[in-house]
Amino acid sequence: MLIPPVLVAGGWVIDPPVWGWQIHRTLFPPKDYPSRAAHDWVPLSQISPNMQLAVIASEDQHFPTHHGVDINAVLTILKQTGTDAPARGGSTISQQTAKNLFLFPSRTFLRKGVELYFTLWMELLWSKARILEMYLNIVEFGPGLYGVEAASQTYFGIPAKRLSAQQAAQLAAVLPNPYRMQPAPMTSYIRQRARWIRQQMRQLSLQTIKQLGTP
Repeated sequence: MLIPPVLVAGGWVIDPPVWGWQIHRTLFPPKDYPSRAAHDWVPLSQISPNMQLAVIASEDQHFPTHHGVDINAVLTILKQTGTDAPARGGSTISQQTAKNLFLFPSRTFLRKGVELYFTLWMELLWSKARILEMYLNIVEFGPGLYGVEAASQTYFGIPAKRLSAQQAAQLAAVLPNPYRMQPAPMTSYIRQRARWIRQQMRQLSLQTIKQLGTP
């Protein structure tokens, strides 16, 4: 019970050199996983506000205001779930960050419980901006492609701080399944998904980012 808060406290000041999801991918590489992963850590100030808003719009629109768990989403999942494991995702950005940083792939209620415990400590000890900064730097945008800086350089040839709203929406569109989708060149699905994300971004506005504070 004491290990998670200690690890989370360390994450407040230390940018992790490795994390759980990356370690698991390295030890048990899926198909098409490269021999060498790509990753470049950048502070939130060097990530385009468009990208910050795009992942909130696509992944978790209540991120600035919730306390780590979207209760309505959890109740919906429970209604659609059997007794052995959760039926689908529906995790908040905070939960996804806890899963990627501290844990390994699994679809059991036990893993979900540990994930929630880490999430609550993160929400208590970190700012929302730090959670988003961590998420954008460790999430996988493609096989072995970790973090938005590496993804931006790979797909668009520019640093993450220069991502346009359209480019950010295309990157956010692949996050549900980066092994089956790529932001560029766009398929009809990615084009449609990116268009929806842009609409949500306009409704939320960049004011949403200002609510997060600083890392």
